[in-house]
Amino acid sequence: MIETSSKKQSQTINRTLIYIFLVVFTFLYMSPFFGAVITSVRTQDDLSLNGFWSIPRVITLENYPTAWQQGRVNRYLLNSFIITIPALAATILLSSLSAFALARYQFPGSQFFYFMYVAGTMLPFQILLLPVFILTNKLGLYNTYYGVILIHTAFQMGFCTFVLRNFMRTLPGEIMDAARIDGASEWGIYWKIVMPLTVPGIAAISTLEFTWIFNDYLWAIMLIQRDDLKPVTAGLSTLQGQFVTNWPLIVAGALLAAVPTLAVFLALQRYFIGGLTLGSGK
Repeated sequence: MIETSSKKQSQTINRTLIYIFLVVFTFLYMSPFFGAVITSVRTQDDLSLNGFWSIPRVITLENYPTAWQQGRVNRYLLNSFIITIPALAATILLSSLSAFALARYQFPGSQFFYFMYVAGTMLPFQILLLPVFILTNKLGLYNTYYGVILIHTAFQMGFCTFVLRNFMRTLPGEIMDAARIDGASEWGIYWKIVMPLTVPGIAAISTLEFTWIFNDYLWAIMLIQRDDLKPVTAGLSTLQGQFVTNWPLIVAGALLAAVPTLAVFLALQRYFIGGLTLGSGK
């Protein structure tokens, strides 16, 4: 009895220490976000006079409507959606088709194409800035939505194909064989059987891709210079003045820009977590 009591006491102490550690770690991890929220409700004068780590003397919510209207965050967010949604749809459609072909068919060069997709994910984007810039300029896609959409689609296809191909390989082939016996076409097998069974994996990939494309800054500043076409990541830089920068206004705009990706993740988190674990047994 004494040993059992001491063991329970030791387990309670260990759990308490772990809980305290997790609380402290979470607080430290979230401290930049808390600092951003506090900064967004301060005035620039208060921030300049008292410093970032001071207690706010003035609390105001005017930075949010100012960033939304005068800072044109509403327009920049619309541009981000105009770029992100078509790029995401094209990426998922094309990568699912290529993943289906690489997962369910054996043909000459299939392994070569698969390794090319994998190798493409390891290629740093920075070394391709100049070739991509020249290509989009010669094709007349510079300073257009289409150029950024096509570049995102091309560069994200490798990772999506890699993940979906491995996911589709775990699907039972007997279902597809039975469908072929019943007269189903290959397109019908892909659209009516494989795609519904791959929904968890597609949801997980869509969550990641939406976040990556929506938050992209590199291609946004490289391929778009017109202010009325800039996505929110590039548009926020226009709020920075040449001599004086209103940091509370910029932080408020950044928090508004983070709302869509946060909402998408919260809406799809169940599918995201399930999609990451499905197929891991093989």
